[in-house]
Amino acid sequence: MNYVHCHFKLTEPTPWSEILITYLAEIEFESFEQNENKVEAYIQKPLFDENKVNSLLENIQTETTFIHKEIEDKNWNAEWEKSFSPIYIDKQCIIRAPFHEKKEGFEQEIIINPQMSFGTGHHQTTYLIMKAMFGIDFENKTVLDMGSGTGILAILAEKLGCKEAVAIDIDEWAYHNTIDNLKLNDCAKIKVQEGGAELLTEPNKYEVVLANINRNILTNDMESYVASMRKGAEIYFSGFYTSDVTIIEKEANNNGLSMIDTKEREGWAMVKCEKI
Repeated sequence: MNYVHCHFKLTEPTPWSEILITYLAEIEFESFEQNENKVEAYIQKPLFDENKVNSLLENIQTETTFIHKEIEDKNWNAEWEKSFSPIYIDKQCIIRAPFHEKKEGFEQEIIINPQMSFGTGHHQTTYLIMKAMFGIDFENKTVLDMGSGTGILAILAEKLGCKEAVAIDIDEWAYHNTIDNLKLNDCAKIKVQEGGAELLTEPNKYEVVLANINRNILTNDMESYVASMRKGAEIYFSGFYTSDVTIIEKEANNNGLSMIDTKEREGWAMVKCEKI
């Protein structure tokens, strides 16, 4: 399969490079490289639509140039591995790939096979939720990781003592990648499902919900998330910009949630709510 390589140059890379990557991922781009004010993005040729790219660039509020070219097929996992570096959540957690050297001095270690699923910990939203998780009492709790990507949040929940967890993602690649990562981390309490909110058929089940997706999906599916939660359960939303917090809060209030806290990192936000 041949690919299309898109090269973007941004006048103001912060926070617009990360925002651009999020938009591109939503229209089937598979892998990305960032270097100063440049973003390199790759997509399978049959999925490339130049009009879609130009349309999303209208939402990038800094001057952006864009060129593209078709390239020969490559081992894309190998290419992506080259740019995958370990991630540190202070001294609380290190996220590394199997080919990285083990490092001591961290409370938790998570090994992620860096295929093309979202959720390696590099993105600000993943970092925000993982940082918050070290303040959650997971002991004997039932956890939902919605939009699980690599399964990294469910894996951390198990390492922090949860009773059981369910990791759900609509992407087939993410589904299989999560299964691989559970084996790498010797996880035994996590059930992986491929699909969306339609899988949440059991009411009043979860005590902690981790939902790192995007604003539109969060607001559209929030009713289903809340129905699956026990009274007093906590839900952590991320995957959106700080400017969207008021939208998330309004929808949360409409669905019987009370906003408790919000955190921000480089233009991205996380909101913590409780089911009333």
